[in-house]
Amino acid sequence: SDAICNFVICNDSSLRSQPIIFNPDFFVEKLRHEKPEVFTELVVSNITRLIDLPGAELAQLMGEEDPKLPGANSTASGFFRSLMSLKRKEKGVVFGSPLTEEGIAQVSQLIEYLHKNLRAEGLFRVPGNSIRQQILKDALNSGTDIDLDSGEFHSNDVATLLKMFLGELPEPLLTHKHFHAHLKIADLTLFDEKGNKTSTPDKERQIEALQLLFLILPAPNRSLLKLLLDLLYQTAKKQDKNKMSAHNLALMFAPHILWPRNVTANDLQENITKLNNGVTFMIKHSQKLFKAPVYIRECARLHYLGSRAHTSKDDLDLLTSSGSKELQPLKSQKRSRLDSCHQEETQQRTEEALKELFRHVHNMPDSAKKKKLIRQFNKHPAALTPGSDVPASPAPRRTRSRSFSGLIKRKVLGTPVILERKSRDTTPEPVRVSKENVQLLQKCGSPAHMSKAKSLEGQKEESCRRIRARLLSKDSSSL
Repeated sequence: SDAICNFVICNDSSLRSQPIIFNPDFFVEKLRHEKPEVFTELVVSNITRLIDLPGAELAQLMGEEDPKLPGANSTASGFFRSLMSLKRKEKGVVFGSPLTEEGIAQVSQLIEYLHKNLRAEGLFRVPGNSIRQQILKDALNSGTDIDLDSGEFHSNDVATLLKMFLGELPEPLLTHKHFHAHLKIADLTLFDEKGNKTSTPDKERQIEALQLLFLILPAPNRSLLKLLLDLLYQTAKKQDKNKMSAHNLALMFAPHILWPRNVTANDLQENITKLNNGVTFMIKHSQKLFKAPVYIRECARLHYLGSRAHTSKDDLDLLTSSGSKELQPLKSQKRSRLDSCHQEETQQRTEEALKELFRHVHNMPDSAKKKKLIRQFNKHPAALTPGSDVPASPAPRRTRSRSFSGLIKRKVLGTPVILERKSRDTTPEPVRVSKENVQLLQKCGSPAHMSKAKSLEGQKEESCRRIRARLLSKDSSSL
């Protein structure tokens, strides 16, 4: 994928100490701007999981159909609706025009000024001076610089003008197509142990639904809504000074940010309480509503970075079965190479360890322990020592007779052992020699035993000659 973040190296030492701001919703915003259709489908699918939206209301939320608002087909309050629409015919650069970034920049001056004057009693409820408000309105429409801290304007003038700006927008700040969704969010309540609905609001689900709904607001609407709710939240925190609670502020702003345009209180009827309570809830929890839910962040991150750890088991099984036949030869070759490399590495390490051990033993002072260790080294000629790079070849085994008695017979009768060796096969069968015979053979091989054997052999030869002479004499006498 493309580069996600651009890193800028700053050489200014004065800026290095400043904290680095990380936006946890970075991938959410990236997905919203680059692939709005994918983003909207992801968010709306989770909204419908929390609230029940029929087909028509879901189509309105998606923008596929025009929103059907209360009082649109009623003629009872036609006079009042036409009067309110006439008030909005005069459009300026800021007031009465669709919401733009330029309009937000102008109105943000009012919000910034009000943050400094939150202690004024009856703020947003007490109307200001109409003349000063008109002067300020013209200045904002013309784009001229305004010095609100000069003392020319009162905080009530600025607060009333802010409500006027919101009321003259072509549609409410929360948009017409979101109207039915807000009514359904107000109905989210907890369930009892038997699964029946109670009258206690389900705050967690309401916060989650508002977080999702705010994500699909147009960018200018979402930016201004965040500035406004933060201002109202700070105002309610100082209600001991300004006497304006969150509910009182909701009564002032619900008609401007949530009520559909060109409707009256009679058109809304029983929904007024829901709408006012909904705005009250937004003010109280405004610090949580502009953060994307954790699962939306994770989905957006995986959309760009990807992760095998979050792939479903079925997908993993499918990938394994489809590529198993092709990967088996490669896996076997790779495994054999790894095994051979591992064996060579292990053998090399073993040889180095033996060499190091032999050096250590060789450098030890002379003692019985040293001699014993050297004898143990000599018993294993295959172990490489510092002085021998190639293991010593084993000495050829001597061919021995099958039994000790056979060897004595050959010695007595004078049959040489060499003739017996030549007559044997080139691949003789292994001869089993007992331990006692081996000891006797070793004794016979000593010089003392060899001399005794020679003397015995001479005596036996002399006796043999005598026996032959007697036999010959008997034969001659018989003849």
